Amino acid sequence: MKEIEANQLEEKVNKKDEVNIIDVREDEEVAEGMIPGAKHIRLSEVPERLDELDKDKHYYMVCRSGGRSGKASQFLEENGYDVTNVAGGMLAWDGDVEKPS
Repeated sequence: MKEIEANQLEEKVNKKDEVNIIDVREDEEVAEGMIPGAKHIRLSEVPERLDELDKDKHYYMVCRSGGRSGKASQFLEENGYDVTNVAGGMLAWDGDVEKPS
């Protein structure tokens, strides 16, 4: 499984690179703030929401500490998706966050 450090992903976000971020945390965690532009799909919903993901795109998976996003990354890889897990998750994220509307 591919991994990226949170600060490396932050650099990509700050440079306005095209990044597709999926946040697999629970609703109450996301309510505290998420990476701007990230899409929220709870880990438990990933299998039933595969139709929302494009196999031709690359996704960065994030959770609180990297464990749940690692499970999501593994599942998505097994189903033919190009994904990278964000090591350390939101605990390691020092960049901007936005509150979901």
